[in-house]
Amino acid sequence: MTIEWLTPDWPAPPNVRAGTTLRSGGVSVGPFVSLNLAAHVDDAPAAVATNRARLTTELALPESPEWLSQVHGVHVHRLEGTRADEPVPADAVWSDRPGRVCAVLTADCLPVLFCDRDATRVAAAHAGWRGLAAGVLEATVAAMGGDPAAVLAWLGPAIGPQAFEVGEEVRARFIADHPVAAAAFVPSPAGRWLADIYALARIRLAAVGVTAVYGGGECTFTDADRFYSYRREPRTGRMASLIYIAPSP
Repeated sequence: MTIEWLTPDWPAPPNVRAGTTLRSGGVSVGPFVSLNLAAHVDDAPAAVATNRARLTTELALPESPEWLSQVHGVHVHRLEGTRADEPVPADAVWSDRPGRVCAVLTADCLPVLFCDRDATRVAAAHAGWRGLAAGVLEATVAAMGGDPAAVLAWLGPAIGPQAFEVGEEVRARFIADHPVAAAAFVPSPAGRWLADIYALARIRLAAVGVTAVYGGGECTFTDADRFYSYRREPRTGRMASLIYIAPSP
C-alpha cells in the first residue's frame, strides 16, 4: 500500500512542497494501524522506523524529517545546516534552507504549515489548544521574520468544531486575549463548550497580520478511516505534516 497524503489547496510557489499524511500506507498494527510516524506512543520501534523510511522514500523527500519532541509549548526550532543529535523540545520548526524538511506530528491537535510568497522561508507548527492559547502560531510567524502579510498559512486536519468539547476555562483563556474568539464557541449538550480550533487559529493569525489562511475543513475525530484521533482512541498513532523548499535540480 502506498502512502497517501493531503496537499494544501493554496497559492504557494511551486518549489514549496507540503502536506499531511493519512493513516494508511504503513506497517504498524493494532491501534496504530498503519502509518504511525510517532516514536513516543508505544508502537513497535521497528514499525515506526519502517514507516519513517517509507515516508522519506515514497514522498521523495530531500532528507528524513528532523522530528521534534513536542511539549505543547511555544518554542520554535530553526533547521540550519547541522541536524540535532536528539529531538529538540519544540512545537514549531522553520527553515530558510532548501532541502530541510519541517515536520510536526498530530492526532486531533492542529498542524499549521507556513510559507512566504517568495519561497524563502517555510515553517510547521503543532497547535493543541494549550499551545494555540499560549501563542505558538504567533511565535512561529515572528521566528520566520519578514512581513506577515507575505505569509501563507494552511490549516491541516484537526478535530472539528462539532467534536471538540472543552471546559469554560479553555473558552475564558481564548476570550481574554481576543474577545472576538467568543464566536468560536457554542454550548454543548453536556453543558460545556464546542470549540472551533480552525476559527481560533484564524483569529490569532489575523491579529499578527497573517490573513492568507487556507484549509481547515477536516475532522480527525469523525473520520477514522483517514485520520488518527487521540480523543477517539487515546492509544493511537500520529500523522505528520511536512513542508520544505525543494532544492534546485
